[in-house]
Amino acid sequence: MSLTIPTNLSTPRLGSLATTRSKAATILCQASAPNQSNPEQSASSSSSSQLKAFSAALALSSIILSAPVLPASADISGLTPCKESKQFAKRERLQIKKLESALKLYAPDSAPALALNANMEKTKRRFEYYGNAGLLCGSDGYPHLIVNGDQRHWGEFIIPGILFLYIAGWIGWVGRSYLIAIRDEKKPTMKEIIIDVPLANSLVWRGFIWPVAAYREFLNGELIDPNV
Repeated sequence: MSLTIPTNLSTPRLGSLATTRSKAATILCQASAPNQSNPEQSASSSSSSQLKAFSAALALSSIILSAPVLPASADISGLTPCKESKQFAKRERLQIKKLESALKLYAPDSAPALALNANMEKTKRRFEYYGNAGLLCGSDGYPHLIVNGDQRHWGEFIIPGILFLYIAGWIGWVGRSYLIAIRDEKKPTMKEIIIDVPLANSLVWRGFIWPVAAYREFLNGELIDPNV
């Protein structure tokens, strides 16, 4: 009994495999060619990524700023909501009484009387705002800022602190970008004395995404000058 193995069974598979590999290589070469020959497409994709990063930062800041103000409660020892504090109301009455006493010294239509009336309205609005903002007052009748990270008191310190850091960083980043942009000029010192307004204006708008740009430069090793 003999067994015959045909030799033509493995040949087509090798040929088809080689053909498939050559086609895949051809497709890969064609797909990678446009990226190398079209720098405008890469520039547009970079600007698109910056726009997406700016949109994400704007959305995050909107969420933080639109956080609802929860009602105040006496959750801190020794503090009560200013709206319910007797000492807070007493301070309001004393300030209004002082202004009313000063108002009696002037004619109703005189400039000092008008200024005192405006100041009185501002005082009433200020106390009303403090009472409705959910601030807590102590036994002295003054509002106290809570900085322990409680969400009900974010508007007193956390959110203003973040906004301060963002604005300060934005100003510093724009100034840094301007100095980097003019350092290759023939007379960079003159560019510092006489500001290049078109250049500075373009950098001001780019500076809004400074946290993303700073993080990107940190990853690329460009945030800190190695020669310093």
